Amino acid sequence: MPRDPRVLVDQSSLDDAGVYRTGPRTALVQTVDFFPPVVDDPYDYGRVAAANALSDVYAMGGRPLTALALVCFPEALGPEVLREVLRGGQRAMREAKVAIVGGHTIKDPELKFGYSVTGVVDPRRMLTNAAARPGDRLVLTKPLGTGILATALKHQRLDPALARRLTRQMTTLNRAASELAVAAGVRAATDVTGFGLLGHAAQMAEASGVTFTLAPRADWLLPGVLGHARAGEIAGGLRKNQSYYGHRVRTDAVAADLALALFDPQTSGGLLLAIPERKVAGLLAALRRRRIWAKVLGHAIRRTALDVVCGAA
Repeated sequence: MPRDPRVLVDQSSLDDAGVYRTGPRTALVQTVDFFPPVVDDPYDYGRVAAANALSDVYAMGGRPLTALALVCFPEALGPEVLREVLRGGQRAMREAKVAIVGGHTIKDPELKFGYSVTGVVDPRRMLTNAAARPGDRLVLTKPLGTGILATALKHQRLDPALARRLTRQMTTLNRAASELAVAAGVRAATDVTGFGLLGHAAQMAEASGVTFTLAPRADWLLPGVLGHARAGEIAGGLRKNQSYYGHRVRTDAVAADLALALFDPQTSGGLLLAIPERKVAGLLAALRRRRIWAKVLGHAIRRTALDVVCGAA
């Protein structure tokens, strides 16, 4: 079937959202995401799910406008739990200035929640995962390790203060980081979610026809991540990421616990940005002014046999 020329981005590049041109300077950005609880409090779970769903639009450099809620709900949990989940999602959507215009609920043995989100973007300033070029610097806008910490929380082994830090990060929108990235001249972007840093970096490198070289450091991580990784607090998705992406990346020069964290599936993770080297200082300064955590992870080089090569810092 011939591709519609108005489709600017579809599933072929494994990008964060689909993009459909509606005019010379406007295009729709569409995405959907929902998942089981990653925190104990229903209200916080709703906030996390909303922030995570919105992130795909921000990763494209877009502005989210409307959302449809998706709920799979076990009746045994009771209406008060559902009310709190929806209330948390509504708070995050209000913060993003997004209108919830409807949704769909089904009975299900396992609670799952999220949103389908529609936004807009100027195609001339759109960010995709396929535009990184050799020489670009790679910048991350949130620390890693939410999957490991959420697993520890599930097993009741996470310090309460760290649990609050985890929730605060996962409920933080990527809106400001996205706006600053577009303004600074970022060339390519993706958000780091279920495939972990290495999975999403591999997808971005492959789509762009380059290789990423990273110099992993412990300060890329949330506090406590390495200790919990060594203690075996590993989500099933991490092993799947290792299995699927392991042959496409090189981590043999990285400590085993740090390598685990690089494969860790993230929820509402940060943006991975590729920006020309001459512009990286301005981007970092703008992020600092908005108090957004950021680290330079490495750079893009001409394509080799691998998507990502990790070396010692």
